[in-house]
Parts: sequence; structure tokens; C-alpha cells
Amino acid sequence: MDTAFISAFSALAGSIVGGLTSGVTTWLGHRSQARAGHRLHNVTQREALYRDFVMAASEAYGSAVVNSEPKLSDIVVLYSMISRMRIISDPSVITCAERTVDRIMDAYFMPKKTFSEVRDMIRSGENIDPLKEFSQTAREELRAL
Repeated sequence: MDTAFISAFSALAGSIVGGLTSGVTTWLGHRSQARAGHRLHNVTQREALYRDFVMAASEAYGSAVVNSEPKLSDIVVLYSMISRMRIISDPSVITCAERTVDRIMDAYFMPKKTFSEVRDMIRSGENIDPLKEFSQTAREELRAL
């Protein structure tokens, strides 16, 4: 074989290997960035949904503690949020959200409380927070992501 041919072939092979390595490295970098962006979008979407659920559930529970007439629209909003959670959340979060709504519904059938009775319940350590379990489960899910 001619040494010029071997030199040319080596240079061509080196260029091909170098180009492929550069291309694969760039592709892997973009892929990693896309995954990180997708993961961040998922976390942000869940955080917003959970925040909205906590706020709506808090309002509904506050209403249920002092009023005997339920606001059906508040309950429907909570169930619509749970339906959205079914699409993007872990089953444990959905189960806790459903239990939270059940506790809110049960609160409408309990004797109504005055402000001083609510204060006494809080001071005595009585379980007055129907969102505690949901909040902890949602936090664990977000931390795992």
C-alpha cells in the first residue's frame, strides 16, 4: 500500500470520528437539557395545581365549619382539581386529595363552630387541619421529582 493512501485514509477516518463524537455529544447535551426542562415544567405545573387546591380547600373548609349550607360550586372546583391531578399526579396524592374533600363534606354535617370554639380547638391541638396529610404527601411527591 502506498503511504500517501494510508495517511489520507487516517486523516479521513479521524475527521469522521471527530465529527461523530462532536455530533453525539451535542445531541446528548440537548437531550439532557430537554429532559431537565420537561421535569421543571412538570414540577411547576404540579406546584401550581397543589397551591390552588390548598387555597380552594381551605376556603371550602372554613365555610363548612361556620355554615350549614354548602356551596356546591366550591366542591365542584375541588373535584375538577382532583380530576386534573389524576392526569399528572401520583395515586397517593389523589387519594389524599379525595380524603380532604370528604373531610370538608363531613364538616358541613357537624355542629357549626363559633370563632372562639375554633380558637379553642386550635389551642387544644384538636385535628382542625384537613389539608395536613395532603400537603405532606404532595411535598414528598415534589421532592421525589
